[in-house]
Amino acid sequence: MMTSEALQEAARSWIEGDPDPETRAEMERLLAAGDDLALSDRLGDRLQFGTAGLRGEVGAGTNRMNRAVVIQASRGLAEHLLDLEHGGPVVVGYDARLSSRQFMEDTVGVLAAAGLHVRYFEVTTPTPLVAFAARQLDAAAAVVVTASHNPPQDNGYKVYAANGAQIVPPDDVMIAAKIDGVGPASGVPRLRWSTTADTDLCEALDAEAVFGAYIKALTRPRADRVTEPLRIVYTPLHGVGGHYVREVLERVGHEVIPVLSQFEPDGAFPTVDFPNPEEPGALDEALALVERDPTIDLILANDPDADRLAAVVEGAKGWQVLSGNQVGVLLADWTLDGSLTSPLVLNSVVSSPMLGRIAEARGADWAFTLTGFKWIWNAALDLAEDGLEYAMGYEEALGYSVGPAVRDKDGVSAALVFADMAASAKAAGQTVLDRLAALYAEVGVWASAQHSVRFGDDFGPDQVEALLDDLATSPPSELQGLAIVGVTDFRKGADERPRYLAATPLVELDFGEGGRCLIRPSGTEPKLKIYVDLAEPAGGTGTVELMAAEAALQVRAAAVASEVAAGMG
Repeated sequence: MMTSEALQEAARSWIEGDPDPETRAEMERLLAAGDDLALSDRLGDRLQFGTAGLRGEVGAGTNRMNRAVVIQASRGLAEHLLDLEHGGPVVVGYDARLSSRQFMEDTVGVLAAAGLHVRYFEVTTPTPLVAFAARQLDAAAAVVVTASHNPPQDNGYKVYAANGAQIVPPDDVMIAAKIDGVGPASGVPRLRWSTTADTDLCEALDAEAVFGAYIKALTRPRADRVTEPLRIVYTPLHGVGGHYVREVLERVGHEVIPVLSQFEPDGAFPTVDFPNPEEPGALDEALALVERDPTIDLILANDPDADRLAAVVEGAKGWQVLSGNQVGVLLADWTLDGSLTSPLVLNSVVSSPMLGRIAEARGADWAFTLTGFKWIWNAALDLAEDGLEYAMGYEEALGYSVGPAVRDKDGVSAALVFADMAASAKAAGQTVLDRLAALYAEVGVWASAQHSVRFGDDFGPDQVEALLDDLATSPPSELQGLAIVGVTDFRKGADERPRYLAATPLVELDFGEGGRCLIRPSGTEPKLKIYVDLAEPAGGTGTVELMAAEAALQVRAAAVASEVAAGMG
């Protein structure tokens, strides 16, 4: 921890270089109060330009999201793009969080002042629509100001490369180095928002025109199958997806019943504590609607920037929230319809290997990647050079990319395709769970479970290495009666793997045909995350029987995860 004197000096330096009077005042109050703990929290570190950019709590200091950090990041990105000499514009969009509009204006102003052409969305826009526009315009890069499904107090800065996918090494490292070399934000050249309209470097995009092109890209390759219109309850969780998802679904004949209390964009998120459809309680308002209306067929929900999708379906025991793996394999089965000559499906390493079994049954290729859609889509682009045609990819954390229109997870197109699948099932007198059970009957029953082991704040890289070393070199012989037949240490052997499976702190315990267990550290918190995927042959063909088998297997998967956690203390 920095000394009190060093913290006070850092605070004064921050105040001097911060162009925002609100965060300057916040830092001045902390400095006057002599609150070293709060100063250390804000100034003892710097938000790292990582996975796809920046993300963190909004507030004053280098370790927060604020105008100064956004201005410095934009200048670093600008310098990187100028080095590349791509020539295309930079597309900029933003979500409905309270600070997003200001951060967007600062981003546009810095990029334009650096001499880059900027095409920006004047209105709040789903992240996948910004990614789509970047490809349509052959952009050098794209920036979306969003914290996705993070808590209300957060915001973020997401960056796409010229290939339309999220940035990967070495670009992220090079951009981070440029950012580190930027001086105080107050000295960074920036066009004031009131003057951007007076320069030919800045031009607002017509969001509806972009959306129209996006709809054509989505609906053109839709399978021509018999379907029956659905009545769909939909919530964007106070995010930006409402207008867009409703339009997409209604254009193809479905009736959308919006959750009105959550339909309009609102960065205060008044009805949810955590705007993530995976969180308990997030879908309560949608579930309340179906309790009053027995004619509802399906519930769909997006996260605030509409790049994730949750689906809730009715079963024998009431409404059931599907897991990300369940939605992923259903979308894969629907997408692998024989329309592609050499189809490819992908998922992240922590997502269910059931996708591989489905791919094998459909004559498709399957690959898995490191966590993050940046890796799924960069893998797809690499494998396209071998003649493979991208069909879909997914992550178990409710992220799906169906078809080639958007090179990132896309909750809008996923809503359309999932509704197509459910409508086809309805036309055939089936339910979505009938479709899922049929997959279990074909390739085996699969169930997944997760568990986290939290440690103290002193849990660092050395402790992570020691725990992973123990697992890799002295694994248990069995877990819950499942024999461990192999161990893979993903920290090693990267030179023999493709770039999308680079070295990473991850250990896999292999149960053979019975599944596997993965252990990796969290990238943001002092904890280890355990993922268990178990499989067993289907013992029947009926939906009720197979879903009961899955539920029992999920209990066993949770027991495996708990046993691993207990073994790590």
